[in-house]
Amino acid sequence: MSFRRSLSARRGVAAVAVTVAATLGLSACSSSDPGGSSAGDGGTPVAGGTLKVAFWPDNAAFTCVDPFQTYWIEHRTVIRNLADSLTDQDPKTGEIKPWLADSWKVSPDGLTYTFSLKQGVTFSDGSPVDAAAIKGNVDGWLDTVKATNGAAFGSSYVLGLKGAKVIDPKTVELDFSQPNSSFLQATSTTNLAIISPDSYAKTPAQRCAGDFTASGAFTLDSYKPNELLKIVKRPGYAWGSALSKNTGEAHLDAVEFTYVAEDSVRTGNLVSKAIDIAWPRNPFTVEDRELIERSDATVEQRSLPGVALTLFPNVSSGRILSDPAVRKALYKAIDLESYASTAYGKDYPVVGGPFDETTPYFAAQKDKLAFDRDEAEQLLDSAGWTRTGNGYRTKDGKRLTLVDQIQVLTPGDELLQDQLKQVGIDLKLDVVPAAERPAKIANGDYDLSGTYFTRADPGALQFILDPDLANSKALATNASTPETLAKIKALFAQAIQTTDEAESKKAYTELQALLIDEGVTYPIAERVQFAGVSKAVHGFSFTSESFLKLNDVWKSK
Repeated sequence: MSFRRSLSARRGVAAVAVTVAATLGLSACSSSDPGGSSAGDGGTPVAGGTLKVAFWPDNAAFTCVDPFQTYWIEHRTVIRNLADSLTDQDPKTGEIKPWLADSWKVSPDGLTYTFSLKQGVTFSDGSPVDAAAIKGNVDGWLDTVKATNGAAFGSSYVLGLKGAKVIDPKTVELDFSQPNSSFLQATSTTNLAIISPDSYAKTPAQRCAGDFTASGAFTLDSYKPNELLKIVKRPGYAWGSALSKNTGEAHLDAVEFTYVAEDSVRTGNLVSKAIDIAWPRNPFTVEDRELIERSDATVEQRSLPGVALTLFPNVSSGRILSDPAVRKALYKAIDLESYASTAYGKDYPVVGGPFDETTPYFAAQKDKLAFDRDEAEQLLDSAGWTRTGNGYRTKDGKRLTLVDQIQVLTPGDELLQDQLKQVGIDLKLDVVPAAERPAKIANGDYDLSGTYFTRADPGALQFILDPDLANSKALATNASTPETLAKIKALFAQAIQTTDEAESKKAYTELQALLIDEGVTYPIAERVQFAGVSKAVHGFSFTSESFLKLNDVWKSK
């Protein structure tokens, strides 16, 4: 989950049956409509037609459309429209709403989740979505965790899950070895979307290729990686999410997703009406946005929830950033507002903390992240780093050089390099191919390294910062001192191992402050999902994960 700096990419509920869950403390949402729905909503829906969407290419690393395994945002968008989930999450409030489950309860100790299912729901092969099917999915998730040695993206969503038991055809109980208050939100995600139990008889590779059956409003017609993915309307669908205006059959007959590498080509295809939606991996350039809007299409946008585009330091003994004063100076030397406006446009949102603003329990840390070059200079002076004739700082004959691991050199990298140079820091941009990155991190041969995590729950950050859970144990270990790591783990435990929402909120608020106070995360940019949408498209909206939701979409004839 490393990134190019160009944006390439719990709560408890009462132990009684509930139809909706409490709000997840969502502080702020999109730069347009918080719910992400603003394009062409007027008029009476028209049935029929094929929607054409252009994605960035799904190269060899991302050719997987199995819900439990894939982390690629574009394919999670596709999956959202193929496979339903037990619950859904309101993008405006973070509230958990019914979908395949019409109610649920959580035991007081947080170890048992009991779901009551809608009746009459079927997979596209006609088999029932009943308690046995949910148990089959739980078994399949756990088997996939073992088969992939925890590498499947969905593994992070099922921590502590032991198994499931069928109470009756409509009722299923999921049991945990330890409380995991993030799990209810997890049941609303694409990664825990429900597929037929028979699908888990297929290998992980077969499911990645699309060999599975689901219960969504569309079915997978064909998938040719890096060329075309097509989904078609499912007749008889009648159990859409409570958050959909249209809970029945899709208005569209089909949706075609093509893969276009060049941003300018994708934008040109939208403007020329060859496609209906341009869905970029990186934010549109200012020029492309102006071109789209002049063509009478609209530009929709919503921040992707989860961990912001962030640099994580190496604070190991002997590294420059082991000094807290230098870590604090770094915050003051980085002008995040200038970075956002220069790299992405004057109205681009400025990152406000370790999480993007659409993440539940987001607590802004903008005062602590505020640019102050004079304070940065004073901190570096007090730490013994003095200016030399070439403008860079030295101490004991050693230049203040920080090595930043990147995969591709971008203008944003060079902008950051220039900002740090203004206070005497030499930022070395070390271009490291993805295949070599793990070894470099394991060897501690860096000072800053970037990554992120997309999920509408702050618990996602565990999988970067907790060495027991992280994809990169070395990155997590190097990012904080043992004392700070103990505080981080304690706050995550307080937030997740509880059935008290107020306690979760308090812990996550304290965590976000701690991460900045102790120099554990350096947020660089808000991650924003853009979409260029033709005026012929109506009912466009983003999900809580900032994916494309198609239930309500229709096209003018």
